[in-house]
Amino acid sequence: MLKRDGFPIETTEKIANWDPYDQNATADWFDSEWMFGLTVWFDVVIGNPPYVQLQKDGGRLGSLYQSCNFDTFIRTGDIYCLFYEKAYQLSKNSGHVCFITSNKWMRAGYGKKLRDYFITHTQPVQLVDMGPDVFDAAVDTNILLFQNTVSDVPDTFSGVSIGTDFDKQTGDISQYLTNNSANMEMPAKGEPWVILSSAELAIKRKIEDISTPLKDWDIDIYRGIVTGCNEAFIIDETKREQLIDQDPKSADIIKPLLRGRDIQRYHVQQVESYMLATNYDLDIPKRHPAVYEHLETIGEQIELGEIRVKGKGLFNRDDQGENWWNLRACAYYSEFDNEKVVWGNIAYSSTFCYAAPGEFVTAPANLLTSQKNDIKYLLACMNSKIFNWEFTRLGIPLGYAFEWKKQYVELIHVPPITDENREIAEQIEGIVAQILTAKKADPDTDTTAFENEIDELVYTLYDLTPEEIAIVEAV
Repeated sequence: MLKRDGFPIETTEKIANWDPYDQNATADWFDSEWMFGLTVWFDVVIGNPPYVQLQKDGGRLGSLYQSCNFDTFIRTGDIYCLFYEKAYQLSKNSGHVCFITSNKWMRAGYGKKLRDYFITHTQPVQLVDMGPDVFDAAVDTNILLFQNTVSDVPDTFSGVSIGTDFDKQTGDISQYLTNNSANMEMPAKGEPWVILSSAELAIKRKIEDISTPLKDWDIDIYRGIVTGCNEAFIIDETKREQLIDQDPKSADIIKPLLRGRDIQRYHVQQVESYMLATNYDLDIPKRHPAVYEHLETIGEQIELGEIRVKGKGLFNRDDQGENWWNLRACAYYSEFDNEKVVWGNIAYSSTFCYAAPGEFVTAPANLLTSQKNDIKYLLACMNSKIFNWEFTRLGIPLGYAFEWKKQYVELIHVPPITDENREIAEQIEGIVAQILTAKKADPDTDTTAFENEIDELVYTLYDLTPEEIAIVEAV
């Protein structure tokens, strides 16, 4: 049939032998004018592009596309971002693009260029954000429909988050969108894209009017310690006691160590690990001979940049300080001598903990310190339901849990202490002190009543109505 229509024999052979089920095959015989009568770009571009990190396989794709002049390119990004830009280029003026992709671009740092591209070049029509379990996919997804337009971008578009109330087996997704879509304001450049109802949007505005994002507070947020060789520098209680028995001065550099799994709301369940805080100290062999002798038992391997662990084989040492007995270089060791707020990298909800001066924390857990602000007040606000509510709309979801990375935590708002609210802030600090005392005596003590008191006081700081409180607590 193709031959009768005058197609060259080479082209007809390609079409006849092309496997339409090979998703990696390309159709270099594609002729949009003959097939669809198109002599310009497309009215509609629709698809499900691949999700592949550009830095995967040593950055092979990143190197391949770096010089291709994509506005949305970033080496830490994902190839689906480039597909969005290409789809825009293939669509005609007033044409439409509709993709289903990972929803990470909405909030992740690597998605900033793509978000700004949408704002600059397109007119979003509808955004459907889907949480876990809506599709049987390895990532949470979204569907974005936008129009290629040169007109002014409107201030609003339709958005909906498909929640747990949607039954993917029997639910009517069209009806769900009709019943639950909200008019969304176009985000500012650089900001995450968050789908909020009109009531949620009112709460967001109230939060932003009254409070200040953590990044604008006089605070510092750091990543926990990376030792360069955990097997050498992290010890248990038995080894701690042994080293102190050999040399009491060893206690000066054996520090309680908190790991992400140890961190609970307001308290640590139990300290089971300790760090040999050799830091930059060049005189460890003289000042702390027991610790040095312990390290020296595996010193040859450490000195060579390796360590042999019984039953586990040979490991490379990632990094080290000036001498083999020093921890990996770190510019903020002194911050561990202060009181701090610490938290693990992954949690279902706000799980911030108080850490006393001298307690260390390992990466990927994080710590927050401040020279001018009361750590206990910050701890209470960060553990509050309203802080959790705001974070769940900005953070990166991992199924039902979230990544509590610095770049997202520092965007969340906390009310500054003023003359008008100082009395409430002092009440909050007093309740936190009671919680910490109770948890220190018994980590399993139920402090729910105290925490509920704090939530009520924080709601007062924001002047939330009962209806707004109900929305916050529905998370």
